[in-house]
Amino acid sequence: MSDFLTLVGARIKQLRVQKGLSQARLAELAELQDSYIGGVERGSRNISLNSLEKIMSALGADPVEALKFGKLDEVVDLSEEAAKQDLLEIHLSLLQERSLPEIRLVHRMVKDMFDTFDRKEERES
Repeated sequence: MSDFLTLVGARIKQLRVQKGLSQARLAELAELQDSYIGGVERGSRNISLNSLEKIMSALGADPVEALKFGKLDEVVDLSEEAAKQDLLEIHLSLLQERSLPEIRLVHRMVKDMFDTFDRKEERES
């Protein structure tokens, strides 16, 4: 998996979730297999331009939207739990291709950040 495929997959997933579609429904609309959609969203499938066009058409979006990675940080009007789950899955897909030392470094950094947040909250209480 490449970082590019992971980003494209995360963006497609974000657009799918925004539309309230399951992977199975998107696959049906795009006339593709749902396992293929899952692989694309995980970044483990090398998506063809033809399939990208089908998926984006099924999402009612211009194909260039799949390449707007900056929008991965945007949280849309979802319930808090759905937005949380969406962001967690995006983070997981970003970490998927990283080496174990890189993942451990990210883990330590996040843990240190949470420890700092917790200490700040304790001082303010």
